[in-house]
Amino acid sequence: MESQGVPPGPYRATKLWNEVTTSFRAGMPLRKHRQHFKKYGNCFTAGEAVDWLYDLLRNNSNFGPEVTRQQTIQLLRKFLKNHVIEDIKGRWGSENVDDNNQLFRFPATSPLKTLPRRYPELRKNNIENFSKDKDSMFKLRNLSRRTPKRHGLHLSQENGEKIKHEIINEDQENAIDNRELSQEDVEEVWRYVILIYLQTILGVPSLEEVINPKQVIPQYIMYNMANTSKRGVVILQNKSDDLPHWVLSAMKCLANWPRSNDMNNPTYVGFERDVFRTIADYFLDLPEPLLTFEYYELFVNILGLLQPHLERVAIDALQLCCLLLPPPNRRKLQLLMRMISRMSQNVDMPELHDAMGTRSLMIHTFSRCVLCCAEEVDLDELLAGRLVSFLMDHHQEILQVPSYLQTAVEKHLDYLKKGHIENPGDGLFAPLPTYSYCKQISAQEFDEQKVSTSQAAIAELLENIIKNRSLPLKEKRKKLKQFQKEYPLIYQKRFPTTESEAALFGDKPTIKQPMLILRKPKFRSLRY
Repeated sequence: MESQGVPPGPYRATKLWNEVTTSFRAGMPLRKHRQHFKKYGNCFTAGEAVDWLYDLLRNNSNFGPEVTRQQTIQLLRKFLKNHVIEDIKGRWGSENVDDNNQLFRFPATSPLKTLPRRYPELRKNNIENFSKDKDSMFKLRNLSRRTPKRHGLHLSQENGEKIKHEIINEDQENAIDNRELSQEDVEEVWRYVILIYLQTILGVPSLEEVINPKQVIPQYIMYNMANTSKRGVVILQNKSDDLPHWVLSAMKCLANWPRSNDMNNPTYVGFERDVFRTIADYFLDLPEPLLTFEYYELFVNILGLLQPHLERVAIDALQLCCLLLPPPNRRKLQLLMRMISRMSQNVDMPELHDAMGTRSLMIHTFSRCVLCCAEEVDLDELLAGRLVSFLMDHHQEILQVPSYLQTAVEKHLDYLKKGHIENPGDGLFAPLPTYSYCKQISAQEFDEQKVSTSQAAIAELLENIIKNRSLPLKEKRKKLKQFQKEYPLIYQKRFPTTESEAALFGDKPTIKQPMLILRKPKFRSLRY
């Protein structure tokens, strides 16, 4: 039941929807059921569907083991709403599905969604293809840039000059020999460098189907890199874009609970729940998610790197992508992640929900405040929850300023200043050579690496099942038997003999190898 994964590209959420619905229709067991003195064939109960779908999502690398049973029920309701399933009488469209014995079946129509075209103007004109045109950094094309005024970013003249001089570091003595760079040149280099690094980290041949280069605003990156506190949190010049004082006070109260220095008012029973509800209401009322609508596809594509063996890749990619955010959004994201991470690890934090733990409550409450599509996507909640969970665990590294990016930009700017040398007599400028950022491999090597990586991930899944102490013994036997059926070679490599199986469970072998299954002898009657 392990998913092979959806490759990076546009409309990845829709592709995931198609993958999950296809797997559900192909793998969900169908059998006869009796209801109200009638027999129905090729159907299933809602409880059976929840069990099977819950197991599918938890073993899918795009969602992970933190998927809750309630989220699975909500997804099943969306299946009914989108006519992936229908009740036994052919009715669909409502969301009245619960974890019970209500009967459902699959309709004859296909549940797959069509994929619209993304950025047709880019494919038509073939413009701004950063991955194919390595010389674009040196040509410094004047691409259209949107003004940051919409997000309330105001770069003071003093800070603007400071950033420019720190990056360019012009030597006045050599001003005659060096080419003078404009602010537009500096911004273009920032745009190019961050896109090249992101493309290299993600390992994709092109970024044009994941992000439009016009969406990369160099002013945001430069501001997020240069204007930070000692703890790495963005400092805003315009305080009107910051969190309100009462929200900051409430967040500090819960982050430092019960040692709060900012809330001196007497508390009461349920006080912490009211404070948490106040914070949640503020973030839920924001006009757009913190990662913004326009970067939805970018972050959804990174969700497929959120696997144990690709954890480093995911951290590096998210670190760059979070630099693209408008500074007010990045600051809110930093403060929110610090708060919910501290709360989820605080053993002294009172219960904030009657049926949900603190960590699950944080993910459930703030997932759609962090990642959400402008148009409702059926898997939004599961995808956003997966991302928020990863951000909580790695927010300190993801939301810090990468020093290597600053160094790379400075080197490129230095090349621009000193690399264009005027040739005596012809008045022409010699262009700089292009630079390669990764070694190209053959198609055969790529296929071999893909197979080995896939097998390593499946073997890691087997180890997770074996080492999962919270999994009941009966359930572990069931999962191992199912794994053996799906991946016999990998299973045999891990358990070459029945004795190795017995050592795992501390008793006689219960999962028999297919070749050792013997037919029980039939005893004849003693009567003549």
